[in-house]
Amino acid sequence: MKVKAQPNSNPRRIALVLQGGGALGAYQAGVYQAMHEHELTPDWIVGTSIGAINAAIIAGNPGAIRLDRLKEFWHTVSSQDMVDMAKVPDTTRQFSTWLSTVSVMWKGVPGFFAPRFPNLFAAGMPVPSEAASFYDTSSLAGTLEKLVDFEYLNAPGGIRLTVNAMKVTDGKLASFDSRLHGLNVHHIMASGALPPGFPPVRIDGDLYWDGGLYSNTPLETVLDDEPRNDTLCFMVDLWNGEGPEPHTLDQVQTRQKDVMYASRSQRHIENYLRMHNLRRIVRAMHEKLPPALHDEAELRDFASVGCDTTMHIVRLAYAGRDWNMASKDINFSKGSTEWRWEQGYRDASRAIERDAWSIAVPDHSGVIVHELELDAKTADRRTRQK
Repeated sequence: MKVKAQPNSNPRRIALVLQGGGALGAYQAGVYQAMHEHELTPDWIVGTSIGAINAAIIAGNPGAIRLDRLKEFWHTVSSQDMVDMAKVPDTTRQFSTWLSTVSVMWKGVPGFFAPRFPNLFAAGMPVPSEAASFYDTSSLAGTLEKLVDFEYLNAPGGIRLTVNAMKVTDGKLASFDSRLHGLNVHHIMASGALPPGFPPVRIDGDLYWDGGLYSNTPLETVLDDEPRNDTLCFMVDLWNGEGPEPHTLDQVQTRQKDVMYASRSQRHIENYLRMHNLRRIVRAMHEKLPPALHDEAELRDFASVGCDTTMHIVRLAYAGRDWNMASKDINFSKGSTEWRWEQGYRDASRAIERDAWSIAVPDHSGVIVHELELDAKTADRRTRQK
């Protein structure tokens, strides 16, 4: 029997932050399944790249069918393994996974992307900007139109959705928010338009690439949101900024990609804490002013800067090493996506049942980060992923 987690005394906004990571995004789907079963429905989801796709499917469907739509997406993009991954040794699983990633590079992923043939771009020839890529993602548009009800997503009262993309011409981050814009399939695809594999997406005359090029973990979108609210934020990390010294070409490429896309959440949290402490001081100073001064225009503005909110961040990190394969984010083999989903579900279930955010914290605490330690089973299997 699942135990419903009870957020602490004051009503809190529940946020879910999903970064980019291609095929690793199956882990995010498992995290959402655990939240769904524990009745922790997000009020707000912020996503980048594959995180934007998962987020749109969740926010763009009624609660009763969200999980089914997520499963349909991952079933669509997963390729069948050549062997029963549960019945073969680890070396065979590794070889099968390598063949699967080679197949993706040559054939693409059904319902997601396909190679361009012929491809003048690959030959170094000029092409229209929307075709400047190795792969064509038009099939993803069809998949999203099928699995996401954009009318439902944009209707008042639902889950707020924010997806991040980077404007090609100036390198600035753009946040497309369902509360401010009418989101459509182009906003989701722009968030996952990672060059040179995928083409940029044009929105209102401007071209956009994957938001992960600017910041792959959109935690800062939640930290910077106004007005301030007490928030319980589930942050899902798919890349590991820490790792061993590499010795082979594949290990070097893997380490490079991990470091490039790993979360910079600690830096964002430290910056937020400094600003939070300043806001708290401003609030305390305003409260000490004589009541007669509170109505003065300048001091009313002064008061609006202050805040005294608390944010609990539950960090859930994908622990898979994937044999130090630099191509792990394009490993869409069925065994791999199922393993990642299972790990996300297990990790999130453990975090929710632990319910650490319900423990009393000191007054004026700005951010409390809850890290999940690896359980014995995950630690034992982390080097043997399919």
